[in-house]
Amino acid sequence: MIQRPLITEDDLPGLARRAVEVFVREGDQLEPPTKLTGLLAERAPCFVSLKTVAGDLRGCIGTIEPWKDSLAEEIIVNAISAATRDPRFEPVKVEELNNICYSVDVLFPAEPTVLADLDPSIYGVIVEDEKGDRRGLLLPDIPGVETAEQQVDIAARKAGIRRGTPTKLSRFRVERFRENREPGAVATGGHHSS
Repeated sequence: MIQRPLITEDDLPGLARRAVEVFVREGDQLEPPTKLTGLLAERAPCFVSLKTVAGDLRGCIGTIEPWKDSLAEEIIVNAISAATRDPRFEPVKVEELNNICYSVDVLFPAEPTVLADLDPSIYGVIVEDEKGDRRGLLLPDIPGVETAEQQVDIAARKAGIRRGTPTKLSRFRVERFRENREPGAVATGGHHSS
Protein backbone atom coordinates (compact mmCIF):
# COMPACT_ATOMS: atom_id res chain seq x y z
CA MET A 1 0.00 0.00 0.00
CA ILE A 2 1.31 3.45 -0.99
CA GLN A 3 0.57 6.33 1.42
CA ARG A 4 -0.34 9.82 0.19
CA PRO A 5 -0.41 13.18 1.97
CA LEU A 6 -3.51 15.18 2.89
CA ILE A 7 -5.70 16.12 -0.09
CA THR A 8 -8.41 18.73 -0.42
CA GLU A 9 -11.97 18.28 -1.65
CA ASP A 10 -11.12 20.11 -4.89
CA ASP A 11 -8.56 17.40 -5.63
CA LEU A 12 -10.94 14.41 -5.69
CA PRO A 13 -10.08 13.77 -9.37
CA GLY A 14 -6.39 13.92 -8.39
CA LEU A 15 -6.96 11.17 -5.84
CA ALA A 16 -8.68 9.07 -8.52
CA ARG A 17 -5.76 9.73 -10.89
CA ARG A 18 -3.15 8.73 -8.30
CA ALA A 19 -5.10 5.55 -7.44
CA VAL A 20 -5.24 4.46 -11.09
CA GLU A 21 -1.64 5.40 -11.88
CA VAL A 22 -0.25 3.54 -8.85
CA PHE A 23 -2.37 0.47 -9.63
CA VAL A 24 -1.59 0.39 -13.36
CA ARG A 25 2.14 1.11 -12.96
CA GLU A 26 2.91 -0.81 -9.77
CA GLY A 27 0.00 -3.17 -9.13
CA ASP A 28 -0.56 -1.63 -5.67
CA GLN A 29 -3.68 -0.12 -4.17
CA LEU A 30 -3.17 3.46 -3.03
CA GLU A 31 -3.67 3.88 0.70
CA PRO A 32 -6.08 6.69 1.62
CA PRO A 33 -4.61 9.80 3.22
CA THR A 34 -4.22 9.48 6.99
CA LYS A 35 -5.81 12.81 7.89
CA LEU A 36 -9.21 13.01 6.23
CA THR A 37 -11.44 16.05 6.71
CA GLY A 38 -14.80 17.26 5.46
CA LEU A 39 -16.39 15.41 2.58
CA LEU A 40 -13.44 13.03 2.20
CA ALA A 41 -13.96 11.69 5.73
CA GLU A 42 -17.69 11.08 5.24
CA ARG A 43 -19.25 7.87 3.98
CA ALA A 44 -20.68 8.65 0.55
CA PRO A 45 -21.30 6.83 -2.72
CA CYS A 46 -19.54 8.05 -5.83
CA PHE A 47 -18.86 7.33 -9.47
CA VAL A 48 -15.46 7.77 -11.06
CA SER A 49 -15.37 8.47 -14.79
CA LEU A 50 -12.30 8.25 -17.02
CA LYS A 51 -12.30 9.99 -20.38
CA THR A 52 -9.65 10.57 -22.98
CA VAL A 53 -8.51 14.17 -23.41
CA ALA A 54 -10.55 14.06 -26.64
CA GLY A 55 -13.65 13.42 -24.50
CA ASP A 56 -14.28 9.72 -25.22
CA LEU A 57 -15.43 7.60 -22.28
CA ARG A 58 -12.69 5.19 -21.12
CA GLY A 59 -14.35 3.75 -18.01
CA CYS A 60 -16.99 4.54 -15.40
CA ILE A 61 -17.78 2.58 -12.24
CA GLY A 62 -19.40 3.64 -9.01
CA THR A 63 -21.56 2.86 -6.06
CA ILE A 64 -25.17 3.80 -5.33
CA GLU A 65 -24.62 3.31 -1.60
CA PRO A 66 -21.31 3.68 0.24
CA TRP A 67 -19.32 0.47 0.79
CA LYS A 68 -16.22 1.94 2.40
CA ASP A 69 -15.61 3.88 5.62
CA SER A 70 -14.80 7.14 3.84
CA LEU A 71 -15.34 8.87 0.50
CA ALA A 72 -11.56 8.80 -0.03
CA GLU A 73 -11.55 5.00 0.13
CA GLU A 74 -14.65 4.82 -2.09
CA ILE A 75 -12.90 6.97 -4.73
CA ILE A 76 -9.76 4.82 -4.68
CA VAL A 77 -11.65 1.54 -5.15
CA ASN A 78 -14.05 2.94 -7.78
CA ALA A 79 -11.24 4.60 -9.75
CA ILE A 80 -9.29 1.33 -9.96
CA SER A 81 -12.49 -0.51 -10.96
CA ALA A 82 -13.31 2.09 -13.64
CA ALA A 83 -9.82 1.66 -15.10
CA THR A 84 -9.68 -2.12 -14.92
CA ARG A 85 -13.16 -3.66 -14.57
CA ASP A 86 -15.59 -1.69 -16.74
CA PRO A 87 -16.89 -4.51 -18.99
CA ARG A 88 -17.21 -2.12 -21.95
CA PHE A 89 -13.44 -1.51 -22.15
CA GLU A 90 -10.09 -3.23 -21.95
CA PRO A 91 -8.12 -2.38 -18.79
CA VAL A 92 -6.19 0.90 -18.97
CA LYS A 93 -2.55 0.44 -20.03
CA VAL A 94 0.48 2.42 -18.81
CA GLU A 95 0.86 4.19 -22.17
CA GLU A 96 -2.69 5.59 -21.87
CA LEU A 97 -2.28 7.22 -18.45
CA ASN A 98 -1.18 10.66 -19.73
CA ASN A 99 -4.21 10.79 -22.06
CA ILE A 100 -6.91 10.32 -19.39
CA CYS A 101 -9.00 12.91 -17.55
CA TYR A 102 -10.83 12.05 -14.34
CA SER A 103 -14.10 13.17 -12.77
CA VAL A 104 -15.73 12.16 -9.51
CA ASP A 105 -19.48 12.42 -8.96
CA VAL A 106 -20.43 12.34 -5.28
CA LEU A 107 -24.04 11.20 -4.98
CA PHE A 108 -26.57 12.80 -2.67
CA PRO A 109 -29.28 10.51 -1.23
CA ALA A 110 -31.85 9.35 -3.78
CA GLU A 111 -35.55 10.09 -3.44
CA PRO A 112 -38.55 8.38 -5.07
CA THR A 113 -39.80 10.27 -8.12
CA VAL A 114 -41.96 10.09 -11.23
CA LEU A 115 -40.98 10.68 -14.84
CA ALA A 116 -42.56 14.16 -14.91
CA ASP A 117 -40.27 15.32 -12.08
CA LEU A 118 -37.02 14.25 -13.75
CA ASP A 119 -34.67 16.69 -15.46
CA PRO A 120 -31.63 14.87 -16.90
CA SER A 121 -29.52 18.04 -16.76
CA ILE A 122 -30.04 18.29 -12.96
CA TYR A 123 -30.88 14.82 -11.65
CA GLY A 124 -29.43 11.37 -12.09
CA VAL A 125 -31.91 8.50 -12.17
CA ILE A 126 -32.11 5.03 -10.69
CA VAL A 127 -34.51 2.64 -12.44
CA GLU A 128 -35.48 -0.50 -10.55
CA ASP A 129 -37.86 -3.31 -11.43
CA GLU A 130 -40.76 -3.77 -9.00
CA LYS A 131 -39.18 -6.84 -7.36
CA GLY A 132 -35.90 -4.99 -6.75
CA ASP A 133 -33.93 -7.63 -8.67
CA ARG A 134 -32.53 -5.27 -11.31
CA ARG A 135 -31.35 -1.71 -10.88
CA GLY A 136 -29.72 0.69 -13.34
CA LEU A 137 -28.33 4.17 -12.84
CA LEU A 138 -27.52 7.07 -15.14
CA LEU A 139 -25.69 10.15 -13.92
CA PRO A 140 -27.04 13.64 -14.69
CA ASP A 141 -25.80 16.01 -17.37
CA ILE A 142 -24.68 13.35 -19.87
CA PRO A 143 -24.03 14.69 -23.38
CA GLY A 144 -26.71 13.51 -25.81
CA VAL A 145 -29.28 12.74 -23.10
CA GLU A 146 -31.87 15.48 -23.58
CA THR A 147 -35.10 14.06 -22.13
CA ALA A 148 -36.18 12.20 -19.00
CA GLU A 149 -37.55 9.44 -21.24
CA GLN A 150 -34.11 8.91 -22.83
CA GLN A 151 -32.46 8.92 -19.41
CA VAL A 152 -34.86 6.33 -17.97
CA ASP A 153 -34.63 4.15 -21.10
CA ILE A 154 -30.80 4.08 -20.97
CA ALA A 155 -30.73 3.31 -17.23
CA ALA A 156 -33.31 0.53 -17.69
CA ARG A 157 -31.32 -1.01 -20.57
CA LYS A 158 -28.14 -0.92 -18.46
CA ALA A 159 -30.00 -2.94 -15.81
CA GLY A 160 -31.40 -5.41 -18.32
CA ILE A 161 -34.98 -4.27 -17.64
CA ARG A 162 -37.18 -4.89 -20.66
CA ARG A 163 -39.25 -2.08 -22.10
CA GLY A 164 -42.78 -2.13 -20.67
CA THR A 165 -41.73 -3.75 -17.38
CA PRO A 166 -43.20 -1.90 -14.37
CA THR A 167 -40.44 0.08 -12.65
CA LYS A 168 -39.76 2.36 -9.70
CA LEU A 169 -37.82 5.59 -10.27
CA SER A 170 -35.57 7.49 -7.90
CA ARG A 171 -33.70 10.70 -8.60
CA PHE A 172 -30.54 12.10 -7.07
CA ARG A 173 -28.24 15.08 -7.37
CA VAL A 174 -24.47 14.94 -7.58
CA GLU A 175 -21.59 17.21 -6.90
CA ARG A 176 -19.18 16.78 -9.80
CA PHE A 177 -15.47 17.29 -9.38
CA ARG A 178 -13.69 17.34 -12.71
CA GLU A 179 -10.14 17.60 -13.97
CA ASN A 180 -9.52 20.08 -16.76
CA ARG A 181 -6.70 18.95 -19.01
CA GLU A 182 -5.31 19.64 -22.43
CA PRO A 183 -3.02 17.14 -24.18
CA GLY A 184 0.37 17.32 -22.47
CA ALA A 185 -0.92 19.60 -19.69
CA VAL A 186 -0.30 19.05 -16.00
CA ALA A 187 -3.38 17.77 -14.15
CA THR A 188 -5.19 20.23 -11.92
CA GLY A 189 -8.17 19.75 -9.64
CA GLY A 190 -11.41 21.61 -10.00
CA HIS A 191 -15.06 21.15 -9.36
CA HIS A 192 -18.43 21.87 -10.79
CA SER A 193 -21.72 21.39 -8.98
CA SER A 194 -24.59 19.70 -10.76
